[in-house]
Amino acid sequence: MPALNKNLQKLFTIAQKETKLGIGLMSGTSLDGLDIALCKFTGNGIDTGFELLQFITIPYDDRFKQEVQQVFAQRKADLEKVTLLNAYIGTFHAELILQALAKWDIKPAEVDFIASHGQTIYHAPKHQHKQDGYGNATLQIGDGDHIAVKTGILTISDFRQKHIAAGGEGAPLALYGDVLLGSKAGEERILLNIGGIANLTYLPANGDTTKVLCTDIGPGNTLIDAACRQYFNKPYDEDSAIANAGKVDETLLEDLLHHPFFNETLPKTTGPELFNLEYVANAQQTSRSFNINKTDLVATLSAFTGRTISNFIKTHFNIPGLKIFVSGGGARNPYVMNYLTTALPNAEIANTRDLGIDPDAKEAILFALLGNEALCGEPIKTGNNPAVLMGKFSFSG
Repeated sequence: MPALNKNLQKLFTIAQKETKLGIGLMSGTSLDGLDIALCKFTGNGIDTGFELLQFITIPYDDRFKQEVQQVFAQRKADLEKVTLLNAYIGTFHAELILQALAKWDIKPAEVDFIASHGQTIYHAPKHQHKQDGYGNATLQIGDGDHIAVKTGILTISDFRQKHIAAGGEGAPLALYGDVLLGSKAGEERILLNIGGIANLTYLPANGDTTKVLCTDIGPGNTLIDAACRQYFNKPYDEDSAIANAGKVDETLLEDLLHHPFFNETLPKTTGPELFNLEYVANAQQTSRSFNINKTDLVATLSAFTGRTISNFIKTHFNIPGLKIFVSGGGARNPYVMNYLTTALPNAEIANTRDLGIDPDAKEAILFALLGNEALCGEPIKTGNNPAVLMGKFSFSG
């Protein structure tokens, strides 16, 4: 019998290890930087043991942001630029991983795997593109082979394609990790992530995973951040200073809320391809609010995020004793968090730190967990989401 390929033998060996060290990577639509989470795992599935050993966000410089923004959420983009960035981002992320490991005094050989989300440049669910003959689609770049070769570490990447191939929309993927790390018998829980887009996972008190719901809600930080960049030359509204200085334009807010997406069948996904400044401009035209003070605009967009999230939760989860745990950049947005606390008085709202999960690290942790499941897990049925293991394997040699 021929000998097993050395890479497959190494994969087999890693999968059988009782304890694994994995790195999870997340680079979100806000383009703040690369989140790098070093995690220790034992077991898999509902028996997963987890510990966050190290976490860092390495900020992106302006040049990198500008390069990605040339192709990000654009229906028409330079194909050569997309091709070049696919390799470049993979190599660049590998360099940042090596920087983090050096900072932590950890050798690459000590790490069993990297789980990379990549960089989303276009998300196109069927309900959004509406093109006959085409289904759901999404595209993340930052090739896994480049990460594996540069770091010398087995890399698992491109997680969203299997979800789509199995009938999903490629997002949100948080449910798989949320079920494993966030469920608690006897507690009705929502894990709410407010990144560029807001999404949540509902975890029922009875532990019935078929009743779990994970879905996008609508805009999180994406419109607030876009307006801050456009009108204030700031990457985001730090401490909600701009929003708190403004006044909500209720007419514009109502027009922002009038879009078919908010009544789509669940689960559903969206992105900056829909919720962008063009969307805002169209609502301003309808509401005749083109002359709105820009400070008031940021306040209105912040209220829009708070309203869409609170409306969704009140409509679908009017449950006594509901506990909501928040993560993502929105967890540090006082305006949005105060809005939710006021609008949802019957719910207990905290951040995921109360679950032992750093709210800034949560998305990177979840991808590390997905990598662990790809190595040694079994598909988990959650609601009407595909029961699949996700990720493509890239060997270092």
